[in-house]
Amino acid sequence: MAVDLSRPEYYINRELSWLDFNRRVLEEANDASNPLLERVRFLGIVASILDEFFEVRVAGLMQIQESGGASTAPDRLTPDEQLSAIARTTHELVAAQYRCWNDELLPALAAEHIHLLNVTKMQGEHLTFIRQYWRGELEPILTPIVIDPAHPFPRVLNKSLCIGVLLLQDGHTAIGVVTVPRVLPRILRLPGNDDSVVSMVTLAGIVTSHLSELFEGYEVTGHAAFRVTRNSELYVNEDEADNLLEEIAESLENRRKGDVVRLEIDDQAPPRLVRFLTTQFGLQDDQVYRAEGPVNLNRIMTIYDLVQRAELKDAPFIPVELNLQTDPERFFESLRERDIMLHHPYESFNTVIDFIRMAVRDPQVLALKQTLYRTGADSQVIKALIDAADQGKEVTVLVELKARFDEASNIEWAKQLEESGVHVVYGLLGIKTHCKLSMLVRRDWDRLRRYVHMGTGNYNHQTARFYTDIGLLTAREDMTREVAEVFKLLTARSEETFRTLMVAPTTLMSGMLQRIDREIEHARAGRPAAVIAKMNGLMDPKIIHALYRASMAGVEIDLIVRGICCLRPGLLGISERIRVTSIIGRFLEHSRVYYFANGGEPEIWCGSADWMNRNLRNRVEVAFPILDEAIRARIHRFLQLCLADRVKARVCQSDGSYIRLEPGDGEPVVAMQSVLMEIAQGADPNLVLPPLPGWNETASDSVPSTADVAAKQAR
Repeated sequence: MAVDLSRPEYYINRELSWLDFNRRVLEEANDASNPLLERVRFLGIVASILDEFFEVRVAGLMQIQESGGASTAPDRLTPDEQLSAIARTTHELVAAQYRCWNDELLPALAAEHIHLLNVTKMQGEHLTFIRQYWRGELEPILTPIVIDPAHPFPRVLNKSLCIGVLLLQDGHTAIGVVTVPRVLPRILRLPGNDDSVVSMVTLAGIVTSHLSELFEGYEVTGHAAFRVTRNSELYVNEDEADNLLEEIAESLENRRKGDVVRLEIDDQAPPRLVRFLTTQFGLQDDQVYRAEGPVNLNRIMTIYDLVQRAELKDAPFIPVELNLQTDPERFFESLRERDIMLHHPYESFNTVIDFIRMAVRDPQVLALKQTLYRTGADSQVIKALIDAADQGKEVTVLVELKARFDEASNIEWAKQLEESGVHVVYGLLGIKTHCKLSMLVRRDWDRLRRYVHMGTGNYNHQTARFYTDIGLLTAREDMTREVAEVFKLLTARSEETFRTLMVAPTTLMSGMLQRIDREIEHARAGRPAAVIAKMNGLMDPKIIHALYRASMAGVEIDLIVRGICCLRPGLLGISERIRVTSIIGRFLEHSRVYYFANGGEPEIWCGSADWMNRNLRNRVEVAFPILDEAIRARIHRFLQLCLADRVKARVCQSDGSYIRLEPGDGEPVVAMQSVLMEIAQGADPNLVLPPLPGWNETASDSVPSTADVAAKQAR
C-alpha cells in the first residue's frame, strides 16, 4: 500500500522552525561556557533575527490573512493558525530573552565591573558628562511633538526607537512623542580611565531623564520607550518597470512606512499610553510585546565593541593567507594544473579579491564578469572591478537589486560601477540572481581561456570573516564554459544546456532529485547508499518527498541544516533513517555541500542554493561538482567533523524540538569549528572518525592540511 507523503503531520511549519532556530541562538546566549561578551552578542543576534522575522514572514502572513488567501504550505496550517502559534511562541521567546538579560547577563557583566547605569541615579563626573552631552549633542537634534489637531501623530519609521509621554497642563491631558535619533550611538560609554571598570548609559535613558525640559510647561505624568516593526517586503511590478533601479529605489521609501505588525514597549508603560498606541497602530493585544529592559535588545551588541576585554571574548582568529603565486603567469599556470579550494573564514577571503585583481595587474586578462548579491560597505571587490574598468578591461557586473535589506546599498554600488564604465545588468525579471560567480577571460600563450571562482557565499570581505563558506578556483574547460553560459543566460536570456553544472531554475531541482533517486536504486541493489547534505534551510516539498522515499528504501541520510527545516525526522516507517543536525557556533554556518554515496563512487557538490522553494524555483543558482581528489578529501573531512560535533550540535526530534548531542562512550568531544581553526593553523588534531558511506577509506586517511595544500599550490 502506497504511503501518502503529503500528509500535513509529516511536515514542520516553516515559521515555527525559524523560531526554533532563534531559540537555539538564545541557548548560546545562556551558555556560561561561552565568553561573556560573546553571550551578549548572541542575545543581540536573537533580537535582530526576530526583527526580520516580523518584517517579512509575519507581515506576509498577515497580508494573506487579510486577503482571505489559503495556506499553500505542506503542513496546511491556515494563516490564522500560524499567526496564533507564532504569537504564543514569540511571546515565550521574548520573555526568555529578557530573563537571559536580567537574570544572567546583567549580573555577569556587573561581576566583571561592566555596568549599564540608570541616568536618574547618577552623580559626580558621570552626571556632569550627561548634562554636557545633553546640551551639546542630543537636545539640539530632538523634535518633541505634542499630539493635537495641528500636530497629528507622527509617522513613526520602521524600527525607530521613540519615547511616548503622558502630559498634564492646566488640568488637560495630552500625549507627546519624541524619537531617539539614529545618528547618535544608542549606548554611550561614560568617561573612565581604563577597561577594568566600564560604565555605560543608553541614549534613550538620557532622553527620558530630560523629558520635563523637552516638554516645558507640561507636567510629565508617565512615559515609556516603544518601537514598531513594519512590513518591509518590497512590491515591485518588474514587468511594467521602465527602469528597475529607479523602481526599487522608490519602493525602498515605502518600506520605512509599511503597515505595523508589532509594537514593543517598556513593560512599565502606563496602560493609557499602551491603549493609545495600540489603537493608533491598529494592533491586537497579542501584537504588543512587553520589554523588561532595553526595548531594542539588538543594540546591546554595541557593548561588545565598547568593552576591550580580551578575556571576555573569543580568542582572536586570523584567517590563513594561502601562499599562492603572485606572478600572474605562474598563478594561472598553477590553476591550469589543479583546482584551488578556499574554506572561509579559516582561509582568507583575500585570495578571492586577489583573483579579481588579476584583471587589473595582468595585461593578458581581457575581460571580467561578476555576480554581486551582497557586498557590504567599503567593498574591496567593487574597488577591484572599478580598477579593472579603469584599465580598459571589459567588465560586466550583474548586481542583484532585490537582495533583501541590501537594496539601497546595491543601488549605490550599481551607480558607481556604471559611472566607472562598467557594464551593469540586473538579471532576469521576476527571478533573483543568487549564484556566486567571477570569471576572467585571459589571453594565454596558446589561446583565450576562462578562469572562474565559484562559491557558496557572497563576495563580501567583511562577512567572510565570520560566515563559513567554500569557494573553488578552477580553469577546467567544461566548468568554465558553462559558467560563461550562465552569464549569457543572465545578460541575454539565452536558453542554455548545462551538463557539468546544476543551475536553477532549470536543472538544479531535477539534478538533485535524480541523485536522490539514484541512491534509492543503489540501496535496493545492496550498494553503498547515503545522502549527506549541509545547508542553511530545507523546506522544498519535492525534495522532502524524495528524502522520505529514500529513507523508506534504506538510504542513510544526514542533514546538517543550520536554520529552517520542514522535514520531520524519526517518523516510524517514513523517516527513521533521516537525522537532522543544527550547528550553532562562533561562525555562522553558511556553506552548502551535497554528498551522494553513489554506490561507492561518491559525488560531492557545493553551491549557492539551499533546498528551499525560492532557491530551486525562483532564483538563478549554481551548484558545482568537486572533482580534484585533494579537495574531495578535505570536504569529506569537513563533513565528518560536522557529523562528529558534540559541542555545538543539536539534533532535531520528531516533534520538531532540538536537543544537544552528547558524546557516546569512546567518542571524541569534537567542536567542529574549533578543530577546523586548529587545522588551518597547522595543527593535527589526530581525530579518528568513521568514513562517510561509500568513501574510500585509504583516501580519507591522508587528508592534506591547509598548509600542505597551499604549499603544493604555491609550487
